[in-house]
Amino acid sequence: MDRGNRSTRVHEFILVGLTDSPQLQVSLFMVFLVIYMITLLRNLGMIVLIKIDPQLHTPMYLFLSHLSFFDLCYSSAIAPKMLLNFLSENKAISFAGCAAQSYVFVSFLDAECFLLDAMAYDRCVAICKPLLYNITMSRTLCVSLVAGAYTIGLVDSIVHTYFTFRLPFCSSNVLNHFFCDIPALLALSCSDTWLNELLLFIIVSLLEMSTTLSILVSYLYILLTIIQTRSAEGKRKAFSTCASHLLCITIFHGTLLFVYTRPSSSYSLDTDKMASVFYSMVTPMLNPLIYSLRNKYVKNALGRVMSRNYFSSYLH
Repeated sequence: MDRGNRSTRVHEFILVGLTDSPQLQVSLFMVFLVIYMITLLRNLGMIVLIKIDPQLHTPMYLFLSHLSFFDLCYSSAIAPKMLLNFLSENKAISFAGCAAQSYVFVSFLDAECFLLDAMAYDRCVAICKPLLYNITMSRTLCVSLVAGAYTIGLVDSIVHTYFTFRLPFCSSNVLNHFFCDIPALLALSCSDTWLNELLLFIIVSLLEMSTTLSILVSYLYILLTIIQTRSAEGKRKAFSTCASHLLCITIFHGTLLFVYTRPSSSYSLDTDKMASVFYSMVTPMLNPLIYSLRNKYVKNALGRVMSRNYFSSYLH
């Protein structure tokens, strides 16, 4: 009998999580609770700070505020359920809940790929052609780039969610992952998933290769401009900034390529789970520190806001 005809409708999935060891559950809960709380505080803080400080109403900080929003959204699609499962015996997630989690996660993850590309271009124009910056990075272009990031994420996620959740799941509903990740769901399906794997490979490869290449070209121009700078201190600061940005981008894009562009025959879900932790939990925590909190303009804005709040509360 054909495998597809033996399928029964799955109403829920059981998330195995990072480990099935009871001794590690509480420790992992505390670790990831701290990571998630730092992610929430840093990213929410950045969004609020950029919103209320007029001096941060520039293209760079428009992109940074949306980067913080993307980080909040895709980490929050995963973290609450993940944390709950560390302490709960019931690790089930409904079929609809799994589809919603996957859709939200993929939407904002893909949108971030495109936004990081736009941010690299913004820095390239600011450093390489500072006199043309205000003309080149017009409000129309910035809004178009941000809207493009949202559109790419939402459309791509619709495609993946539709083709993944129309598959039959008949042999088991135990998902060897800590969230509803597409490769784990494909491995669980009892039908031929070659079309899904092909779509995943093509779309992720096109998105990753195009954005990564564009980012590298932008930073190459930046580095060439820095080399021509006479100030040794300016070179040191610029190289430090570029290195930290490129490290964050490498971790983010490298783990995405590792997880989503391999053939199913080479899947190792235990390895994939460890890689997924980096782009789903660690990167959203690090992004505000790497891109924003080390920035003197952000530090100055934070100081101004805190001073206003202090004196306001003192006077009242």
